[in-house]
Amino acid sequence: MGFDDKKGMDIAYEEAVKGYEEGGVPIGGCLIKEDGTVLGSGHNMRFQKDSATLHGEISTLENCGRLKGNVYKDCTMYTTLSPCDMCTGAIIMYGIKRVVMGENDTFVGGEDYLRQRGIEVVNLNEQRCKDIMNKFIKERPQDWNEDIGTE
Repeated sequence: MGFDDKKGMDIAYEEAVKGYEEGGVPIGGCLIKEDGTVLGSGHNMRFQKDSATLHGEISTLENCGRLKGNVYKDCTMYTTLSPCDMCTGAIIMYGIKRVVMGENDTFVGGEDYLRQRGIEVVNLNEQRCKDIMNKFIKERPQDWNEDIGTE
């Protein structure tokens, strides 16, 4: 049996809260092996680091460091929000076999493409993830639109 999805999402959510508290977009993630080993976690750092690409999932991968390609094949990416096209591409590129998201009410990313590529996609539909994103979007709509590339 794999790692507990609630524990994985708890780590991702804690990262999202850190991001919010730092003045960033509250999206967090973590990468966990099937045996429960946490390889790394991270959160969206676009505003904190003036970055074009440090979304929550990319930050998570960055914090995992350089790993052999076969390591990713037994992993789940936990993310508080449906992964955007960029993050979807990274998940596919590294062959991560499973994605567990907190919610997709505030944003729907590349879920269908992940499934088409044989990746298991699970939506936990967590209210806490919706609440923190809705709060951010209400407070900083222009920053949210910039983060997802619409402004």
